[in-house]
Amino acid sequence: MPKTKVALIGVGNCACALIQGLQYYGKTDKKQVLTGLRNHSLGGLTPSDIQVVAAFDIDERKVGKDLAEAIFAKPNNAPKVANIAKTGVKVHKGPLLDGVGDQTKTVVQFSKASDADVAQELKKAGAEIVINLLPSGATKASAFYAEQALAAKCAFVNTTPNFIASNPDWAKRFADAGLPLVGDDLVDQVGSTALHRTLLQLLAGNGVKITETYQLDVGGGTESMDTMDRTRDAKRAIKTESVASTLPYKTEVVAGSTDYVDFLQNKRDSYFWISGTYFCNAPMQIDLKFSTVDAPNAGSVLFDIVRAVKLAQSKKLKGSIEAICAYGFKHPPQMLTLEAAEEAFKKFVAENS
Repeated sequence: MPKTKVALIGVGNCACALIQGLQYYGKTDKKQVLTGLRNHSLGGLTPSDIQVVAAFDIDERKVGKDLAEAIFAKPNNAPKVANIAKTGVKVHKGPLLDGVGDQTKTVVQFSKASDADVAQELKKAGAEIVINLLPSGATKASAFYAEQALAAKCAFVNTTPNFIASNPDWAKRFADAGLPLVGDDLVDQVGSTALHRTLLQLLAGNGVKITETYQLDVGGGTESMDTMDRTRDAKRAIKTESVASTLPYKTEVVAGSTDYVDFLQNKRDSYFWISGTYFCNAPMQIDLKFSTVDAPNAGSVLFDIVRAVKLAQSKKLKGSIEAICAYGFKHPPQMLTLEAAEEAFKKFVAENS
């Protein structure tokens, strides 16, 4: 199968981690066991089969620069783990729309360059899959790039919590165009929501009655800043729904972001509280802190999603691809348990390889 040609919307920390990951894993012996990837080979595709061919941003320090330089430009603060040679891909200026919130404006330097014709640039680059890596609050901008993907006949991956793949109208438009669509709100490889769901599932499966539980996230980086500024309530609703769906009964559940702490940089701290009862109504409590670096959490999952979408394209599948959505996103069109989502994804890959 030829290279999977990808376009990135937003050259922020997640894009930085993705590009470095392609370098880090792309030259490794295929027979070697690789730390950090769920699937080195997926449907016969490896990380070296993914090629970024276009990118769009609005920051002066990134627009017009080679992607290898742009991913390390401020305000990005993802850790550097690989030296990236020039890619030959220059970052195009995208339209601003609502891509930057009031707080984020304090750290972004707006480019004065003219907006690119996005659909035309996607076609020129031969892009097959568009990955929307915009901030959570960029509702209009996310919709704009979904339109451009349709115009350029590209599949669309929506990592933001804006409802696109889970919106029946968008799903129908991509289906009518014969294009795959996946989203919404990317899960982390070792994310707090997945950990919370796993803990609750383990406890409930062992007969524990959960009475109260919360998950509170504190982070640095522009995404955390934008969340506090514009999408705190929306992300809390999505995370709470995802966590609550794990239990076979209703109880008190709160999950979501609570604050932005600048000196955390690209780190995120998550705090969990679980209270319940077990045998003979005896009480139990869990009080847990979980720390990660934010940007790399997107890498492994995106590798899997991109390759799965490529498989969907090769089989001419269209509209929301529910197996991929349930596997890689917090708000898929149909919410599944962790095990059911994993099984559906494995079955999808096996049937479409």
